[in-house]
Amino acid sequence: MTSTYEKYQKRKLISSYFSVILSIFLVLSLLGALSLFVINSERISNNFRENIPINLFFTDNATQKEFDQFSKKLGEAPYVKSFKFVSKEEAAETQKEDLGEDFLEFLGYNPLQNSYDIYINGEYVVTDSLTKIEAELLKTPNINEIAYDKQLVELVNDNIKRITNWVLIIAGILTVISMLLINSSLRLLIFSSRFTIKTMQMVGATKRFIRRPFIWHSMRLGLIGSILAVIALVALTFYLDKKFPDLELSPTTNYMPLVIVGSGLILAGIIITTISTFFATQRFLNLKSDELY
Repeated sequence: MTSTYEKYQKRKLISSYFSVILSIFLVLSLLGALSLFVINSERISNNFRENIPINLFFTDNATQKEFDQFSKKLGEAPYVKSFKFVSKEEAAETQKEDLGEDFLEFLGYNPLQNSYDIYINGEYVVTDSLTKIEAELLKTPNINEIAYDKQLVELVNDNIKRITNWVLIIAGILTVISMLLINSSLRLLIFSSRFTIKTMQMVGATKRFIRRPFIWHSMRLGLIGSILAVIALVALTFYLDKKFPDLELSPTTNYMPLVIVGSGLILAGIIITTISTFFATQRFLNLKSDELY
């Protein structure tokens, strides 16, 4: 009979340990993913911005020497990420493939212009900076037109700002929820040991002496849960890097954000469990014997 009861208590205790570790793992995994997004938000937003091209068209009076000089100027410009010169012949070939027919035979001449496809560094893809860049480029002789999607630029910037703000709010809410959830799980775990706590207190053990093993045990559970959360975060990062290689999220090359978030998660797991256990044990230490039931 005693053996059966002991087995039941052991299973109950293991179940309590599992629920605490699971709570820590789930909450810290979500918090870590959001934190990683916030840290990499500039990189992610720049990736979207840098895919918005500026099309610059030259008149037919432009010479090859002017193209060479302009290419050199773009290569030295701090705001240019990359650029490509598209001759009117290349543009005609592309147009022919898109239309599925040779429009040059129908028109009898090539109406297209020599142009540049310019991609700007992400931090410059804002309305004010693009206006200044446009004014500077227009000073170049024989430039006919500069075209880019201004509405798309404003839309991307507004959405990135809005998403970042919402992620910060959600991360703050999750932090509070994580503390409450982990605290609740630990209180249930310590609740099962309330009679042991009171017995130790009655034989003269100090509060500090009674709290110490519970705190150390909870810290170990917090460490296990946070390490599992870090492993899940690493796996998520590898998955995202495989799906979206342009974001450059690979832990092997861009490991600092992961190190920062991972260290923060482990520290958070230990600190939250320590504080929660301290107050949970304190509550049962202050209870009278008849209140334990």
